[in-house]
Amino acid sequence: MIVITLTKVPNALRGDLTKWYQEIQTGVYVGSVSARIRDSLWLRIVKNIGRGEATMVYNANNELGYQFKTTRRDHQVVDYDGIPLMMHLNAAPQAEEHGYSDAAKFHKARVMSQKAQQKRSQPSRKNNKPMVAVDLETTGLDPSKDVIISIGAVKATTDGQASEFSRLISVTESIPEKISTLTGLTNDMLAKQGVPIVEALSGLNTFIGDCAIVGYNFHFDEAFLKQAFISNNLEALRSQTIDLMPIVKRTNAFLDNYRLATVLSAYEIENLKPHHALEDARATLALAQALNKLERLKI
Repeated sequence: MIVITLTKVPNALRGDLTKWYQEIQTGVYVGSVSARIRDSLWLRIVKNIGRGEATMVYNANNELGYQFKTTRRDHQVVDYDGIPLMMHLNAAPQAEEHGYSDAAKFHKARVMSQKAQQKRSQPSRKNNKPMVAVDLETTGLDPSKDVIISIGAVKATTDGQASEFSRLISVTESIPEKISTLTGLTNDMLAKQGVPIVEALSGLNTFIGDCAIVGYNFHFDEAFLKQAFISNNLEALRSQTIDLMPIVKRTNAFLDNYRLATVLSAYEIENLKPHHALEDARATLALAQALNKLERLKI
């Protein structure tokens, strides 16, 4: 058996541990895995613990029958004739400071000054190009037989302004009941408020212009857009397209899942109407801007 206690650690790390251990109380995890997985998970904890603390206790072949590890700065695990003991430290250990000659100090200051000057002279990696977040609602998952019923797009420019594009699409197909339940769209709504797909696609193309397109799990939306442009003999979108999902997976390696709702929650972004094209586009743009601030999004 293995017991791990965590305090003040990132939520992503807690979520990752629940894949291997059961959380029987807040911050207390119990499980039984192989020594290889146990040690691998401990290394992951140490790497991603941030400013938090962790202690792990596990079965061992010694007189006590168990061993433990900790990241606590006020305690240290010591071995006393094969028996692990937790020694309390009067003060947390600090890195030893070494003295330097005046020449070394001047050299270090000069190097740091040069690095700071180089950093100031380098252009920011943050994206300054206008971008448009696009989201679709469709009658199903197959672009070869299902169709687009709603398009939402939100554009952010370099001056901080935003504009929006939203269209319902008039279709001849009957909307499946589960799609109506999910999106809130009905055949009657599309018949009264919808526009022809050609008009919607042309309007979207004009709205996007030369901006980069961002989306979440965008290969799905992109497949429907490509099929719609081809089917209606329209010139396809030529803008750069970026799917935010792979970027989020690289940036947040320990989320429980990568559904849009989970990701938005991790970034504290509110989406009042999930599965509503315009609302999802607004939330996706906010996510893109958050990733841009972290210098994870390059356009």
